[in-house]
Amino acid sequence: MKWVIGFYAIQLVILLILIFGSWFIWDRRFKTKHGKQVPKGFVRTNEVSIDPSTNKRMVVYFNAETGERFYKEEA
Repeated sequence: MKWVIGFYAIQLVILLILIFGSWFIWDRRFKTKHGKQVPKGFVRTNEVSIDPSTNKRMVVYFNAETGERFYKEEA
């Protein structure tokens, strides 16, 4: 009986590690893609969108060398 409880306890610990790990990784990825200061090497595009969660206007900047996109909040 002890091994059954131990098995489920290990499964629960693994699940919690995955949940919290993915939460922190997702949060870090999201925060690096937008902000107030445009990083070096990014060029403004004509693309403008409205962020549905905040209703703020976002301007898209593009880095041709890396293919990355950066979203800057427009005043």
